[in-house]
Amino acid sequence: MENSIKLLPPSNVWKHFYSLTRIPRPSGQMQGITDFMEKFGKKLGLETLTDECGNVLIRKPATKGHEQSKTIILQGHLDMVPQKNSDSDFDFAKDPIDVTIDGDWVKAKGTTLGADNGIGVATAMAVLEDNQLQHGPIEALFTIDEETGMDGAFGIKPGFLSGDIMLNLDSETEGVLCVGCAGGADLNISFRYKDDPYIPEDSVAVKLSLTGLKGGHSGIDIPLGRANANKLLVRFLKEAVKDCDARLASFNGGTLRNAIPREAFAVVVIPDDTTEDFYEMVADYQQLYNEEYARIENQIKFVAEETAMPQALIPEEIQDDLINAVEGCQNGVISMLSDFADTVETSSNLAVVQSSEGLIEIRILARSSSESKKKALCSSIESVFALAGAKVEIGNAYPGWNPNIQSPILSVMKAEYKSLYGTEPIVEVIHAGLECGIILSSIPGLDTISFGPTIKHPHSPDEKVEIASVQRFWDYLTAVLKNI
Repeated sequence: MENSIKLLPPSNVWKHFYSLTRIPRPSGQMQGITDFMEKFGKKLGLETLTDECGNVLIRKPATKGHEQSKTIILQGHLDMVPQKNSDSDFDFAKDPIDVTIDGDWVKAKGTTLGADNGIGVATAMAVLEDNQLQHGPIEALFTIDEETGMDGAFGIKPGFLSGDIMLNLDSETEGVLCVGCAGGADLNISFRYKDDPYIPEDSVAVKLSLTGLKGGHSGIDIPLGRANANKLLVRFLKEAVKDCDARLASFNGGTLRNAIPREAFAVVVIPDDTTEDFYEMVADYQQLYNEEYARIENQIKFVAEETAMPQALIPEEIQDDLINAVEGCQNGVISMLSDFADTVETSSNLAVVQSSEGLIEIRILARSSSESKKKALCSSIESVFALAGAKVEIGNAYPGWNPNIQSPILSVMKAEYKSLYGTEPIVEVIHAGLECGIILSSIPGLDTISFGPTIKHPHSPDEKVEIASVQRFWDYLTAVLKNI
């Protein structure tokens, strides 16, 4: 089945995508994929450069008759989000992605696929390799570590690129031209404490598991109203502490700042005589969650099972501060854009809550198309956790991309799309972090559009890419390159 991926149309794109799935490339582990891209460019006999940050740039000269055309930057990122189901033993550091065809879609078995942004990268590779295409001078820019902080985009120095137009290949709905995106910032929050070694007598330890949520991209999927596993579990814990004298020993929910958390787990200690009530409460909450998220989530599973007694507990004061702060923290959609219908302006994703000996760490990603509202949201969240006694650090801030609806390349791309498909493309601003805003801050005036094939559920194991949309994406890109 995997090899048949390479035979899908257009095969020149799918063969490169398949090659990318063979190379482990989670964010933070870029050496293997950057080496691969360097060899690819040099094998084609094209000028291939790598900057100090690790970004790879491959230049292809204009074809005959297009020497005077503007230089076009084709841009995508090399890393992928490493998400898998909790029962999977897949190792993103060494295992190739298990790719499969499922009807009209390509997906992976139990993990993220890496179509975000592997399909964009593969398409740029196909352009570089194809000597039958007509186009002006091309600079194919492949950046690193986009998913964990836009490191590659931030690392680009003036003079590395010489293009006039940038086509970012990292959007996820075919037929949509993105002309702006949200900026973002990370909030890294920590509670430090000394473990409480006292375990109340006549107690039992219970492991709570909240699973089955869809999760997804914390920007693109945030308006869908999907449940946040961390928020749901803390909501239960607040009542369990009050009604069953529960004491928290550990909490682990979510894995990545830019993925809506799908699972959360906690170990609590409860008085033996409250066990029956506690288990009934778990069952009641499972029913409640499924009623609240009917037609949004699949079946939410919330279960309790007796487990080994922990050696220590989180101090009661820290436990209460944590629960109250997470419960009170803003999460999800905060505001909508007025100029683009149904587009989120500002949101937050309470992505990760992880406890270890003497330390609880929380990661939140705040997004907004408005720089002032992004700062206000970060300040609001900071205040909630500061009142709870936590340390809050705000970092990895990146700018949004302000739309230019008078863009010359936008006019060309709208005309080409209508010529090919008989309809106007949708022009929108997306609530996600693209590298465009960062690159534009280094190269002001770069005429920029982002587009791509249809990808569903990025940043989750349900990620999939529509096969037919990849063909349309290829046909459209090559028509645009010919007519710029």
